[in-house]
Amino acid sequence: MINLSDLRRFKKEGRKFSCLTCYDASMAKAMETAQIDSVLIGDSLGMTIQGHDSTLPVTVRDIVYHTACVRRANQHAFLMADLPFMAYATTKDALKNAKKVMQAGAQMVKIEGGAWLSDTVASLTRNGIPVCMHLGLTPQSVHVLGGYKVQARTRQSADALLQECKMLVDAGAAILLLECVPAQVGKEVAQAFPEIPVIGIGAGADTDGQVLVVQDMLGLTDGHVAKFVYNFMSKQSGPYAILDAITTYHQAVIKNTFPALEQTFQIELK
Repeated sequence: MINLSDLRRFKKEGRKFSCLTCYDASMAKAMETAQIDSVLIGDSLGMTIQGHDSTLPVTVRDIVYHTACVRRANQHAFLMADLPFMAYATTKDALKNAKKVMQAGAQMVKIEGGAWLSDTVASLTRNGIPVCMHLGLTPQSVHVLGGYKVQARTRQSADALLQECKMLVDAGAAILLLECVPAQVGKEVAQAFPEIPVIGIGAGADTDGQVLVVQDMLGLTDGHVAKFVYNFMSKQSGPYAILDAITTYHQAVIKNTFPALEQTFQIELK
């Protein structure tokens, strides 16, 4: 089973690592067969599994259930799980809910936000719960952000993001996940923290790992396709098409052919 030390070693060696969202046992087994390095039980299940229009209705109970399903079927990948909306509003809430998710089989929890969560990160870490910090576009804050937009588009806002990353790493964050930021920002963050794996989704090719929502990667979208998504099913056929698509994604990440330029935000910071 891949652990946090392995991901740190991958970064040190310059070996990219793959990550996909996963919510059920059958897909978890397929990802194990394809040797996906890490899986995320994401609150994206609110939209992909439950049919909501955002992640906000997802509960801790939902995450616990799907985490247990995935862990039973996959003994290879490093397993991260989201703490959903308002599940970490206080440090007490974060500890209580992270305990449930970790006991269901997670090896790390992921929370969304910025430097204001430093105390929460420190408390979780002290209690043996590794934390992945999700920055940039944070879907749980979509109403505050005013929609799904690229973040850190200016030099000033990119520097502010870097400073927040530093504060969170100093507090104990073990992984950083960047969503929808210019490729230059993804590269700068990955280089700024040589001991901290940085995962990107729409953050360019220079992050240490890549993650996609598995339904997006398989082309199961509602018609809107984000710029950073590539349909790995489009060239597959036959009875093992899904497994082949997942394997192709893994190899594309490892070989650093995904994301390509057309899946990145090439924005000059001014």
